[in-house]
Amino acid sequence: MNITVDVESNLVRILKSEDTDNDKKITVDDKGPKRFYILSVTGKQFEVCETFHLSVLLQELYLAKESGKSKITLTDKQIFTKPIDRISSLIKNYFWDGLTRRIDEANLENAIKDSKTKSDKNYIYIPFNDEQAFNYFKDVEKRRKELNLSVIKLPESITDDYLQTLNKNPGLLVLKMRKDRRGNLRGLPFVVPGGRFNEMYGWDSYFESLGLIEDGRLDLAVSMAENFFYEIEHYGKILNANRTYYLNRSQPPFLTSLIKELWKNSERKNKNWLKKALAYSIREYNTIWISADRLSPTGLSRYYGSGSGMPPETEPDHFNEVLEPFANKHGLSLVEFRNKYIENQISDPELEEYFMHDRSVRESGHDTSYRLEGISAHLNTVDLNSLLYKYEMDIAGLIKKEFRDSLKLSGVTYTSKFWLKRASKRKKIINELMWDEEKGFFFDYNYITGKKTGYESATTFYPLWANLASKKQARILINKALPLLEEAGGLTASTEKSRGPISEKRPERQWDYPYGWVPHQMLLWKGLTNYGYKKHAERLAYKWLYTILRNFVDYNGTIPEKYDVVNRTHKVFAEYGNVGTEFDYISKEGFGWMNASFKVGLKYLNKNLINKLNELIPPEWIFNSDRKSKT
Repeated sequence: MNITVDVESNLVRILKSEDTDNDKKITVDDKGPKRFYILSVTGKQFEVCETFHLSVLLQELYLAKESGKSKITLTDKQIFTKPIDRISSLIKNYFWDGLTRRIDEANLENAIKDSKTKSDKNYIYIPFNDEQAFNYFKDVEKRRKELNLSVIKLPESITDDYLQTLNKNPGLLVLKMRKDRRGNLRGLPFVVPGGRFNEMYGWDSYFESLGLIEDGRLDLAVSMAENFFYEIEHYGKILNANRTYYLNRSQPPFLTSLIKELWKNSERKNKNWLKKALAYSIREYNTIWISADRLSPTGLSRYYGSGSGMPPETEPDHFNEVLEPFANKHGLSLVEFRNKYIENQISDPELEEYFMHDRSVRESGHDTSYRLEGISAHLNTVDLNSLLYKYEMDIAGLIKKEFRDSLKLSGVTYTSKFWLKRASKRKKIINELMWDEEKGFFFDYNYITGKKTGYESATTFYPLWANLASKKQARILINKALPLLEEAGGLTASTEKSRGPISEKRPERQWDYPYGWVPHQMLLWKGLTNYGYKKHAERLAYKWLYTILRNFVDYNGTIPEKYDVVNRTHKVFAEYGNVGTEFDYISKEGFGWMNASFKVGLKYLNKNLINKLNELIPPEWIFNSDRKSKT
């Protein structure tokens, strides 16, 4: 097929014929004939059948219309493409660009958008000691009245009291700027997750960078690292994300892992850059992760966020179940109590403790989960301490290999022995406090009660990714923990037993059963490979990629934030729903780390499995030993 068609008439016809639920998409839920005849400009007709090919046709017609074309030439290769080719091409050539932001005049209108909060102006906050950026944005504020900007310089010391005042005027935190070849300042680009998450997030960026590297976008991944260095320099930490309401918390630490990936894939090795990168990594490690706030008496670290009150980025009714008992206690309606609490007109010590833990949960990235709710700040979690063990090992390895085992930073000389000693100590404590050989799990440790939590979570596999587990522990984890957490569509965030019963008073939490998340999948694939369990990694990668591709094919190219891996569906309604599912005609972004997981996941499959995936053969038809798969 190689025909020229009128865009508008065919677009109107296909929507009328196939989009029976009028959502501007063609999916398996539509009740149309699933057979459409394209009409060429010469009057010839060509048949297109099946949901996937019809949705591809709809997307191509819409893209042509959006670009102002009245006619378009269509080919077999476009319309009857294989699913893997289609999704891979969209991610590489369309979605990454759709998710890329810069904070400068030319890109500000897109970067400043924030659906999570409402303000009378578009506030931009500049670090105290970045005079260049302050002058630049003040000039933009003066000249571009239509942007409705208010540019504010942050104080040199950002206190919790000051953060409370910022919640009334939340805004965007600038990132690194650099002069281009013409001498003009430009913001360094970064990738956002997508949808309501229109800023650069801490751990999302690591997984996104792995996908960018697969797609030959090392430059963009390096730029993300440079923006992290800027955050450490000017905001004191790698931020949860670059908005003011995230200033008091970080996210799971992956900086050394990102640096290693960038270094490994760089054709030109710049030792000065690596030295700078290690300096920022060590600075973040010292000032955040082993600081007084986050280092517990056990010698292990915890997640923690300073401040008070409800996180301002949440929906107004998000904490209704939490606030209702306190409203009753104070003799107020729920709405009255919430408003008074937000305005600091009322306080309750028990509620303040709840939100102390809630901020810790949000720093963990696992927001939210019954694993952490109400106790997070008291936990030495498996995930955080595995990540920090890897920091210590990564720094040791890079110093030894690239700097002849001696790296001097700010007057201090570091050797690999120093960092190996720290890693060995952390590993010893993790094994003593967290490992349960009988149950086959690494459990979080509550240092207040002095007990393991016993909560069965996918984070039990982080020690495999960090190369912290022994070979015996790896074998036990795979024999005991994996069967409890592996589902039809991949790895679930927790077991149903640990999550417990769900009710109106105890609603679902999105980082629990039955939901599956990118970090858990990708870290487990690599962890299994580290210990020689390649067949397990292959099976789990296939399950996850099948889930992505099945939903992509059946639902007009949908690539969401997360999945229900028990039922292999993107139709998730926990908390705020599922980002990446609301769009017309064609997704412009997919979702950042989900895009990356697909590109990286393909590396774990051989050609035979890739062919089977293209044919959408369910994993249970391939992996006969899988007793938990659903048809």
